[in-house]
Amino acid sequence: MNSLFIQGMAIEWDEIGRGSYLRRIEAISGLHTWSFTKNITFFVGENGSGKSTLLEAIAVAAGFNPEGGTRNYIFSTFDSHSELCRAIRLTRGFHRPRWGYFLRAESFYNVATKEEEYADEAHPSARLHEKSHGESFLAIVQNQFQGDGIYLLDEPEAALSPQRQLTLLAELYHCAQEGAQFFIATHSPILLGTPGAEILSFDGGKLHSCRYEETESYQVTEMFLHNRERILKSLLSEEGL
Repeated sequence: MNSLFIQGMAIEWDEIGRGSYLRRIEAISGLHTWSFTKNITFFVGENGSGKSTLLEAIAVAAGFNPEGGTRNYIFSTFDSHSELCRAIRLTRGFHRPRWGYFLRAESFYNVATKEEEYADEAHPSARLHEKSHGESFLAIVQNQFQGDGIYLLDEPEAALSPQRQLTLLAELYHCAQEGAQFFIATHSPILLGTPGAEILSFDGGKLHSCRYEETESYQVTEMFLHNRERILKSLLSEEGL
């Protein structure tokens, strides 16, 4: 048995309605159990492939607010999370994380607002709204992430320049070396290059492990960088419009 905080999961499909859209997401509908083996697990796949849906369900099952924040954040501005969180059963390790955070790009504004409301003299606000989107993301990472914690990130690259993505990569790597566990849904070919991570692809209709070079994010980026003029000519030609 490994030393991870979340070592695996199972989906009890009897808890999910027969007409649920979850049953039409191929990579999820065929999933019953899965074991996690690395401190950093990336979810990759095309839009709509189910990666954010599964990430959100794991986060909620682990005790986090669906819109993000620490486990102490309790609020709802729009109830949009799926019923998958009620059907997931997490296999937890012997050790419990001391801290954690669920960071998602689409609801970060709401979390930043609540952060100000929750602040007090003992816990002053980081005043995230006064920073740029990218600066706010990195402030959360640098102030909240530490070893012996569990963190779930949904498309964290959305607010970050390539240089800041490298900064985030270094933070992820060092925290993982200190015992932190991460689940990250991303399209970033930079973040996916984090050493020692496992990459799980939702493409092809079945959840499966893949190598960095097999990800579409890597392949499309490499193809464009090495064949930019040819690709643009084909893509923007009258025939391609």
